[in-house]
Amino acid sequence: MAIASFELFKVPPRWLFLKVTTSDGLTGWGEPIVEGKADTVAAAVTEMSEYLIGKDENRIEDLWQVLYRGGFYRGGPILTSAISGIEQALWDIKGKRLGVPVHELMGGAVRDRMKVYAWIGGDRPADTANEAKKKIAEGYTAVKMNGTEELEWIDSHAKIELAVEKIAAIREAVGNTLDVAIDFHGRVHKGMAKVLIKELEPYKPLFIEEPVLPENNEALLELARVSSIPLATGERMFTRWDFKQLLASGGIDIIQPDLSHAGGIWECRKIAAMAEAYDVAVAPHCPLGPIALAASLQLDFCTPNAFIQEQSLGIHYNQGADLHDYLTDTGAFRYESGYVKRLEAPGLGIEINEDKIREMAAIGHQWRNPVWRTADGNVAEW
Repeated sequence: MAIASFELFKVPPRWLFLKVTTSDGLTGWGEPIVEGKADTVAAAVTEMSEYLIGKDENRIEDLWQVLYRGGFYRGGPILTSAISGIEQALWDIKGKRLGVPVHELMGGAVRDRMKVYAWIGGDRPADTANEAKKKIAEGYTAVKMNGTEELEWIDSHAKIELAVEKIAAIREAVGNTLDVAIDFHGRVHKGMAKVLIKELEPYKPLFIEEPVLPENNEALLELARVSSIPLATGERMFTRWDFKQLLASGGIDIIQPDLSHAGGIWECRKIAAMAEAYDVAVAPHCPLGPIALAASLQLDFCTPNAFIQEQSLGIHYNQGADLHDYLTDTGAFRYESGYVKRLEAPGLGIEINEDKIREMAAIGHQWRNPVWRTADGNVAEW
């Protein structure tokens, strides 16, 4: 069958959903989004759809190659995120047509359930001990928190001590019963990252995420020599070509490709296979909506070196809508003892509430990330 139509929905809190329909009426869903640039990505999807209308829905690899390589300019967050959402929708269609979940089409399951983690502390980490207790009560066994507020290129030890106090409070409240990952969010420059990583080591973080900005990945090897804490990065990297140099240069323990940014499900499966060859684990980035999470889980269930999955239920960004609001059956994401069971329904494994999507698309959103400045007025990394 052929691809017949594309429809985009910008819905709260900050998501963009894509519905692809085939000539015989089968539908697939994807989530092409760059947070804060939804309209820009939507324009890219619309441009790409001009080529795709009328093409064979089954030729996912060939269509991906054309969308990526068929243009003189390629890669980057906008173009690759547009491709990602389209690719997710095509896999959803293929799985539904064949009556199997996507992971069955990628070698089959390697696990029965996947560990997930929740966010605590907000953009400026606060009340971390109480929030950690709440997540334990909700059944989670792992959480992630931002490590700091804005930092100068070289900042005071008072700022370092404040950051360390946040995880120290968690350890005092719950001991080591909870895995705690710490996201530097690219806010920490190399000089301060060395200090902060060393100070955090006694509190045994699960991993440290984006210890430096991805454009400074050459510093990872130096940072890896400072501490035994596993280092993670990858949410702002796109396609296997971005990850190639990272994996070859060493210094990284966990990669975090985002299936709505890095090229989609199959591209991220290729990235994960590259990582496996370097003995590097995978923890897909996903502070996004239900379609992106479903796509990520499909990858997790067929990927041996995937070990934990980010998900957005209750995350501080989700104002006005949350993960379950756009599903007719929330059971797909029912977390038990910190895990989610393997998705077995065809395609991405979720049932989309299209009526709710259309209702909320009438509201839309204009989400933008904040612009932060340091005490002297200089722009800071958010």
